[in-house]
Amino acid sequence: MPRSVNSVAAKARRKKILKQAKGYFGRRKNVFTVAKNAVEKALTYAYRDRKVNKRNFRSLWIQRINAGAREHGLSYSQFMGLIKSKNIDLNRKVLADLAMNHKEIFQALIEDLKK
Repeated sequence: MPRSVNSVAAKARRKKILKQAKGYFGRRKNVFTVAKNAVEKALTYAYRDRKVNKRNFRSLWIQRINAGAREHGLSYSQFMGLIKSKNIDLNRKVLADLAMNHKEIFQALIEDLKK
């Protein structure tokens, strides 16, 4: 009895990996076994860095809030302490946007906190 091989599915599987490896350098883009390893590693980095990205943005927001608060004589920790004590529910993303792009609103917020 002849050997049954599902070459259609195998080719589709390989084609999918090589499509994901498009743009890679050297053999990583056109040799299946090398491309498979490169794509697996790239997907691992992508998964990891989706979490790292969130950390990086939080850090950036904190730096921007700190810079905006220090212009008005407060440190970041003092500013956040006042925000919490006054029960103002603005997250760091919004506060950073106010500090960078809407300085007059941020200044009014700080003046309100200092009262």
